[in-house]
Amino acid sequence: MKHDATGGDALSLISIYEISKILGSSLDLEKTLHDVLNLLSSYLQMRRGIIALRQEKGGPARVVAASGLSRQSLKNGLCLFPPQVIDRVIGSGVPMVVGNAVTDSAFEEYLPHADAEAGDAVSVIAVPIKINGESRGMLSIEREWETEVRFKFESDVRFLTMVANLVGQTMRLHDTVASDRELLMAEKVKLEKRLREEVDAAQEELAIGNIIGDSAAMRRVFAEIQQVAPTRSTVLLRGESGTGKELIARAVHYLSPRSDKPFIKVNCAALPETLLESELFGHEKGAFTGATQERKGRFEQASGGTLFLDEIGEISASFQAKLLRVLQEGEFERVGGNKTIRVDVRLVCATNKNLEEAVAKGDFRADLYYRINVVPVFLPPLRDRKDDIPNLVRHFLTRFNQENDRSIDIAADAMQVFQSCYFPGNVRELENCVNRVATMTRGEVIHHIDLPCQRDLCLSSVLWRHRTPDDRPVGGLGAAPPEPRRERYAVGGGGGGGAAMPAPSVPVSMPARAVAADPGRHEDDEEDLSILDDDYEGSGGLTPRERLVAAMEKAGWVQAKAARLLGLTPRQIGYALKKHNIEVKRL
Repeated sequence: MKHDATGGDALSLISIYEISKILGSSLDLEKTLHDVLNLLSSYLQMRRGIIALRQEKGGPARVVAASGLSRQSLKNGLCLFPPQVIDRVIGSGVPMVVGNAVTDSAFEEYLPHADAEAGDAVSVIAVPIKINGESRGMLSIEREWETEVRFKFESDVRFLTMVANLVGQTMRLHDTVASDRELLMAEKVKLEKRLREEVDAAQEELAIGNIIGDSAAMRRVFAEIQQVAPTRSTVLLRGESGTGKELIARAVHYLSPRSDKPFIKVNCAALPETLLESELFGHEKGAFTGATQERKGRFEQASGGTLFLDEIGEISASFQAKLLRVLQEGEFERVGGNKTIRVDVRLVCATNKNLEEAVAKGDFRADLYYRINVVPVFLPPLRDRKDDIPNLVRHFLTRFNQENDRSIDIAADAMQVFQSCYFPGNVRELENCVNRVATMTRGEVIHHIDLPCQRDLCLSSVLWRHRTPDDRPVGGLGAAPPEPRRERYAVGGGGGGGAAMPAPSVPVSMPARAVAADPGRHEDDEEDLSILDDDYEGSGGLTPRERLVAAMEKAGWVQAKAARLLGLTPRQIGYALKKHNIEVKRL
């Protein structure tokens, strides 16, 4: 190589510029160091160059880049550069020049693998790589030893030292980035741990009282209760019979600021109108036969606390007007009295009836409906929270064992049958089924064969088998599962909870929109619905009602879309829904 002063200096500046661009182009340090060596090979005509780095102070140095060798080859140990030379340069922190490495025993094993041919004279120039004054690595090159410049390596050493300084600055930046990344990762781990703890704490808080429910549907209910409980708003609990409305009403009370005040409950369907009025408002002495003394009503007893009116949809029209005044004005008179009594009561109501349909038919006052339907909370039926069934079964079985001094357990096959049941009676029906099965089980473990449904003794399935679409049983039970063809049964009936079959997505007693009769309906609408019956043979055995429900499910309970699927008009769909007693689900 010729060391022309002018050309050499210009080439050095260009090389330094290109090296600085390479070092700043990537966060992959080893890759950029390989690229630096490739550039140096074209500038200094070197045979091979290496860069070795010491990751920790006092730790071993490792060759991280070598021209002519891949990164995988380095990992496989194919670079035989003498480690004692690396340690010497790094340890001393000063450059080292070996004029003719062929005569140096330290390079005896390395040079034959460094593209050195027999008879060649090879020079080795090595400089330390420093970070903040500390020697952390070594940059070394080997090139042909030219006799006329054998002792003129000063310019090469100066140039390599500048390159080593750039590499050192890059390593310092990488160390800083790595340190910051470690801090960020540690902070991320802390935040994730704290978030998990907060989520777990929130989930524990959502597990209200003794209400068993870990499914997504119940957690939504718990979240709503947590939000509404601290307020004074009237709550209307909607849901089928047996879904736990009274437990939720108690949770609303005990999570409210009124928790230290009375929680009074009244079942409006259990009393006739005359007794219900006396029960709620109280009576004066002599107000009627048998009224031998003054008596406070439930409103007075609940003053400052919470009054739970269950089955609010069953009260008569005349009593609805009396109740409306109390809710609006907060005052009433006892039966047989004329003294106005004012109370401060938080009202929680519950019903399994479709109040919207009752309002449309005139069976329930619209003004009272708006008064109690301030914050509606819909409780999911058990078929929509099947993940909770195992915990519920174990809870009821544990309570049965405690009450009856037994130690009965349940097998996995029996639990699977429980989870496949329809349970129109919801949690109450499940509890009765568990108690019945536990009572009749002779062994210590309940197996699937012990369940009544496995022996065609499920009374619930018998009840629903005799039900027609127009039947409306008292008590607000869920809709019956559609009667399938025999081969569509999965594992038989569910233990006291209806046939064990795929539960259809039929909206039940969780009213969203009342399907009212269209006053403009044509007389031939019913005849136009014959298309549902005409295709019955080619519809996979589905009844017209099942076909209608399937179309509504597919259309997302949008009547216009379902009409297009069935080739009907929206008006005909509305009439068909009413005819088959299908309540429209709100999504």
